Amino acid sequence: MMSDSFIPISKPFIGPREKELVIDALDSGWVSSIGKYIDEFEANFARYCGTEYALAVSNGTTGLHLALATLGLKPGDEVIIPDLTFVATANAVAYTGATPVLADIDADTLCIDPSSVKSLISARTKAIIPVHLYGHPADMDALMEIGNAHGIAVIEDAAEAHGAEYKGRRVGGLGKCGVFSFYGNKVITTGEGGMLTTNDRDFHARAKRLRDHAMSPQRRYFHEERGFNYRITNLQAALGVAQLERIDDFLSRRAEIMDWYNAEIVTSDRVRLNRVKNWAKSAFWMICLEVDGFDEAGRDAFMQALKARGIDTRPYFCTMSSMPMYRQPPLPVSTRKAQIGLNLPSFYELTKQDVRRIGAEVNEILKEMRAA
Repeated sequence: MMSDSFIPISKPFIGPREKELVIDALDSGWVSSIGKYIDEFEANFARYCGTEYALAVSNGTTGLHLALATLGLKPGDEVIIPDLTFVATANAVAYTGATPVLADIDADTLCIDPSSVKSLISARTKAIIPVHLYGHPADMDALMEIGNAHGIAVIEDAAEAHGAEYKGRRVGGLGKCGVFSFYGNKVITTGEGGMLTTNDRDFHARAKRLRDHAMSPQRRYFHEERGFNYRITNLQAALGVAQLERIDDFLSRRAEIMDWYNAEIVTSDRVRLNRVKNWAKSAFWMICLEVDGFDEAGRDAFMQALKARGIDTRPYFCTMSSMPMYRQPPLPVSTRKAQIGLNLPSFYELTKQDVRRIGAEVNEILKEMRAA
């Protein structure tokens, strides 16, 4: 990559194998929601996550909604989610008529804080959705203890954490179910698409039925209840099969990129990159940079300065509590992190030279801002 070229925040890597399988799916004539690649993708992904079942869906958001609908969530129920997450987590809860209840996050992992969750449990709480934010797993033992003590399902939002590990086990099989996204900027992609993983046979069977309009298995085109069209296509699944073949390579490169950033950016108590707990293996979906001296305006000015030098960035997600439809008094940790955090480029074809350039610009702009 030339030194004066623009470095995007993310881009997918699509190689010859992906093209081969997608063309094969096209040639087969099975281009919609039936075809060999759907079955293969589901089986391979379940095997990868160490779960008994996997169910391909149209995207991560519909996967979350499907999981909650399978649990039977309804108006009056509550679901505890982190305040700092992509809005899909909250929206999926709202689609069922249930209420998202916002918990604060852990300052290191950026994931939901179990102590905050514990304080929010009520008689109406029916589920907890930890988000493995930016690729780092949440503290699942503590969350499962809370869930089991109260008879509450724990659904892993693993949209950003393909291959991440909690105490040696891959995410997606630690709770009642896990939900992954295969959007274009994820660790592996099908363009759009998602996957629901579980070890619960009955849960899988009901989710599979609801995914396809809840059609009766005994009587074709007869429907005893409302279902959804949350299916994936055989074309997307073909792309997913090829991508999954390379996931270890993708994850290894992301870990290498993280090492390069740690070597190039000058960190301190006030300037931090991703932190990883000793019980976790992060997928490093996004490179996270936090600067304690920032407010939102300062952070945005820093991002604009990087953009002027040809480096793309993105801010941390906005808090759910700051949005009109989910507004509540701000939570201290999530609110502060949303103001000071940003993501730096991370994708398979990023080179060591690219990261050296990014690191030099980050260090220089921070130095200039401190001087000013």
